[in-house]
Amino acid sequence: MNRRYFLHTLMAVALGLAFGSAVQAQQVIKLTAAAGHPPAFLWVKTLDETFIPEVDKRLAAGGKFKIEWTKAWGGTLMKLGSESKGIADGVADLGIVSTVFEAAKFPLQNVSYFAPFGTESVDLMSRTVADLQKTIPAMADAWTKNNLVYLGGMSLDTYHVWTKFPLTRLEDLSGKKISAPGPSANWVRGTGAVAVAGTLNTYYEDIKSGVSDGALTFVTGAWGAKLHEVAPYITRINVGSQFAGGIAINKQRFDRLPPEVQAAIREAGDAWTAQYARAQAAAAQTLLQNMTQAGAKVSDLPEAERKRWADALSPMGRTWAADAQGKGLPGNEVLTGFHSALVKAGAKMPRDWTK
Repeated sequence: MNRRYFLHTLMAVALGLAFGSAVQAQQVIKLTAAAGHPPAFLWVKTLDETFIPEVDKRLAAGGKFKIEWTKAWGGTLMKLGSESKGIADGVADLGIVSTVFEAAKFPLQNVSYFAPFGTESVDLMSRTVADLQKTIPAMADAWTKNNLVYLGGMSLDTYHVWTKFPLTRLEDLSGKKISAPGPSANWVRGTGAVAVAGTLNTYYEDIKSGVSDGALTFVTGAWGAKLHEVAPYITRINVGSQFAGGIAINKQRFDRLPPEVQAAIREAGDAWTAQYARAQAAAAQTLLQNMTQAGAKVSDLPEAERKRWADALSPMGRTWAADAQGKGLPGNEVLTGFHSALVKAGAKMPRDWTK
């Protein structure tokens, strides 16, 4: 009996030592994830609730590595529009980079803004730009030159119009002032309306005070700004989903990570891209229904009028591509590839922006 007890005790001690060694062998890696936007924005919410758990799940299966996360949302570490520099400089290890706000560093990534009326599919838009980045070196180089590794992309849901007045034909825009800043101002010029600068933070008061008569924006943004309260006519014109950026990690930091951790992070990036696209599309549909229930009047612009709108605009695609070519960038290749990919996927574009 004593001998058996001794052997059992010896085995228990051995197993305990082996378990303790396994635990001690697990390497803890510290990473800081950051974003300029707060978690109220879906790309940050899913970074926190999808990307990070996906990395953890994959590493837990291997048992060798564990990440200790520090999370810094809402501009606490990096301000909106300066995320790429913050990550490149090591202020954060990874996070959301909004390429739409950093056009000087990512000029080719903004192609969708110069080829509007494409697709309302958030998923298709993100996959299209991701594929272009894989096949056109200059697009991938934009991330590398900024000391970043691209992990996954995000696109905004398609743009529509919120106005104080009914909109059934292009002439209804004549003399009206529409809030549409930056590249989206190009979607207004030529229609008879005047583009007014502003942001989602100013649209409500601008419309209420008469600075503008409406806004050209996306559903998830319009809901947060409560635009339906001051511009109750929502006309679905489907200017298209727009690529806005993605998750990126500091390249030097990424290169130093063990291959197993690198693989987990890349796989989590793919999972995040897919989940974000589903969540963004679902949110847009739900929020549009919420606005309707709140009294907004939703209608679709007739397809013939949508084409008239597109045809009234300047050849912004050609202009954008020519400008990129003048800077030594493959603007023509990107624009042609972008247009061809959408058409091949079944998008019904009322205008060919390559011509």
